[in-house]
Amino acid sequence: MSAVTPTHGGHAASASSSSSPTSSQPPHYTAEEKRHRVFAIMAASSGNLVEWFDFYVYAFSALYFAPAFFPKSDPTAQLLNTAGVFAAGFLMRPIGGWLFGRVADRLGRKTSMLISVTMMCGGSLVIACLPTYAQIGAWAPFLLLMCRLFQGLSVGGEYGTTATYMSEVALRGQRGFFSSFQYVTLIGGQLLAVLVIVVLEQLLTEAELKAWGWRIPFVIGAIAAVVALLLRRTLHETQSAEAKANKEAGSMAGLFKHHTPAFLTVLGYTAGGSLIFYTFTTYMQKYLVNTVHLPIKTASYVMTGALFVYMCMQPLFGALSDRIGRRNNMLLFGGLGALATVPILTALQYTTSPVMAFVLIILALAIVSFYTSISGIVKAEMFPPEVRALGVGLAYAVANAIFGGSAEYVALGLKSLGHESAFFWYVSAMMVIAFLVSLRLPRQASYLHHDH
Repeated sequence: MSAVTPTHGGHAASASSSSSPTSSQPPHYTAEEKRHRVFAIMAASSGNLVEWFDFYVYAFSALYFAPAFFPKSDPTAQLLNTAGVFAAGFLMRPIGGWLFGRVADRLGRKTSMLISVTMMCGGSLVIACLPTYAQIGAWAPFLLLMCRLFQGLSVGGEYGTTATYMSEVALRGQRGFFSSFQYVTLIGGQLLAVLVIVVLEQLLTEAELKAWGWRIPFVIGAIAAVVALLLRRTLHETQSAEAKANKEAGSMAGLFKHHTPAFLTVLGYTAGGSLIFYTFTTYMQKYLVNTVHLPIKTASYVMTGALFVYMCMQPLFGALSDRIGRRNNMLLFGGLGALATVPILTALQYTTSPVMAFVLIILALAIVSFYTSISGIVKAEMFPPEVRALGVGLAYAVANAIFGGSAEYVALGLKSLGHESAFFWYVSAMMVIAFLVSLRLPRQASYLHHDH
């Protein structure tokens, strides 16, 4: 199973992967080839950063723009409405995962990545210019929903294609380390989103942020997407002509005829991974404000610091997987997540110190890092190149749509009913499932490991 990767002057070269500590010694790479590969990873991940900045800036600025689109509600109902629109964006992910996975497997990874970042740019620009409820009535939340559906389609295709590309272009024996940069930039997108909010909070009053300041991050995202588009245009294709020409390339029939068990395995551990990831990242800011009762600005500071540390963890945990194997990483993730989630969220409920809240969130994110650092590679190693982007993207998107996108809505809904702690046990139960499904992972990956 081969994948073409850039080397001298853009000619084809071999790329292999190691998925376990028992794999064979990696081949020798010239300094120039290493530079080409590292640049390719940087260019691909830059677009990933922008995509996720644009997607997450919605969640982090929701506290300010919710009254503009849902004014006739109490604060909790406003957040529920914005969380519902956030979740709706996730419902488009399976369609995006299928559509962009098919494009990536049949027409190439580069083409798919260029289209997705262009769509995200357009969605952000439109949100930045949307009239409010006071100006156009019910059309305002409707148009907001349409923009989020469009962005959901884009980001649904972004993950699978980028994960596939970065896994294929990474250096053999270090694929866990290099592919971890997908989540470095994914978290970096979140970090930049919350950082922009923090800066705006220093420059503008709360009234100004609610009136018009919330639009600024969306404008920044649209501009950054143009830069990412230019960088991605320099990428070389990793999908071979042979794989593109395969009659089953990018087809659902090809995926489910031969790889249904792999698809269900990826679906299983991604469900738990998505839920706990969104619990301790996007939802956590609202949790700190509504449940821990920290001021909005303090919660933003805590999450900014936590996301930065979390981002820095990814290469370390990715490198660890190159030594101990992806399967062991995933088992540690599921096991520790099942045991620690309820104690951590319960302890957060009763803390009054921002420092203690920060420590508890970092502890949780360290556990999540066992999964997120290798999220792309552990999926890519399950599929051959002709259906790899489709298999990775669709499984991820379906699990995210059902469990990740609904995390905030379920948590806020249970809180409004007076059963907030039930959400803690729900997350823990999904971690148990992630652990059990991870037991099905092979000790030696079937694909990518032997690729040239």
